[in-house]
Amino acid sequence: MAQSSKDKNIASIWLFSECSAKEIKSISSMADAVTVPAGRELVREGTIGRELYLIVSGTASVQRKGRQVATLTTGQHFGELSLLDRRPRNATVVSKTEMELLVIGQRQFNGLLDTIPTLSRKLISAMAARMREQDAKAVH
Repeated sequence: MAQSSKDKNIASIWLFSECSAKEIKSISSMADAVTVPAGRELVREGTIGRELYLIVSGTASVQRKGRQVATLTTGQHFGELSLLDRRPRNATVVSKTEMELLVIGQRQFNGLLDTIPTLSRKLISAMAARMREQDAKAVH
């Protein structure tokens, strides 16, 4: 059976790179494909998050307290922290270019964590990497 383009997009995202074809299909069925123009605020710092965003194409700016702190691009993701701890978002993310995104809601995300153990390990690894990056920036 041929892989759909949505499946291929999900499989190309690092967070899901260890998932089986069956798991990718499950994730794909839960994700909504969205195209947004440049300049669109995708998430706002301080608001409660209810979605995880997977970047299929395009670039976004990550801002904290109005200052750019990172750039996200194809194959990266954002929004998972608010889904994990149900606390307000720690950054605002704005599309710098037109973007193609896959969006997974809170209920679907919780189901993925329950059914795909490798995903939990990847999320822990991704959060640890982000913490190390922030620690390195704080020292300089």
